[in-house]
Amino acid sequence: MSTALHQDADVIALATDVLGAFAAHSTSLTYASVLTDDGFEVASQHGAVAQNGGRFASIASSLQALGEAAVRELRLGGASSVLVFSDAGHIVQVRVEGSTLVLAALFGSGETLGHALALARRAASDLGRSLPRTG
Repeated sequence: MSTALHQDADVIALATDVLGAFAAHSTSLTYASVLTDDGFEVASQHGAVAQNGGRFASIASSLQALGEAAVRELRLGGASSVLVFSDAGHIVQVRVEGSTLVLAALFGSGETLGHALALARRAASDLGRSLPRTG
């Protein structure tokens, strides 16, 4: 029986390192989390404003599931990203390829959506390459 990703010390350490590097490249990151499909937080990075990590992970998990279901139902291919844009900032989520993990980030309005998405994609890719392969 394998350890759940959100309880695996190696995965937690990798995710923590990736989130630290991710945060260093953004001036308006409020909160970032690596979470499982079922809403468990693996690691998080607080920006200027602390968030309720469990609540954020739960919301992000639901958004990811809804986005992926919509893409599947509309036959648009695979969904690797979910974006929510508002006047006060945005949520950017990127699936970590080859895993059941998602990188979700909350940015203030000081970050352009394009830059936020590029940062999140790079961080998710870095994490995906670092994760041990199973099977």
